Amino acid sequence: MSASVLFVCLGNICRSPLAEAALRAEAERVGLEIVVDSAGTGDWHVGSPPDRRAQAVALRHGIDISGYRGRQVTAADFRRFTHVFALDAENLGNLRRVRPSDGTAELRLLMDMVPGREGSGVTDPYFGDDAGFDVTWADVTRAAEAILERLRE
Repeated sequence: MSASVLFVCLGNICRSPLAEAALRAEAERVGLEIVVDSAGTGDWHVGSPPDRRAQAVALRHGIDISGYRGRQVTAADFRRFTHVFALDAENLGNLRRVRPSDGTAELRLLMDMVPGREGSGVTDPYFGDDAGFDVTWADVTRAAEAILERLRE
């Protein structure tokens, strides 16, 4: 399989690193090799580790994301990855604006992959409590399963 996936949210410290972790774990579970990364449309958290609450929810599921570092999406990402998934409509709009004309990646809203969730975004848990991160984890895990199911077809 030569698929490569980039998840993009606003700051790359909550939703997109959790989506990256969920897809990596699901790919490992089913024995598929896939390139996975995450980025943000904003530059506020470039070089920063994921939010401590994102790290905690991932760790509760056996995944250490403390080594992940925030980065901002680049024009090259639209050529490097086969799929770029925005975590919500605002970031999808931002990605459409910065996508270069020679970008080859399929650009979609992440939850469009989950039957019954088309058109919805993954709620940003940053300004909420710890429980919001559990909701985010559940969403990105369902999406990761759906992505791999589609890629295996």
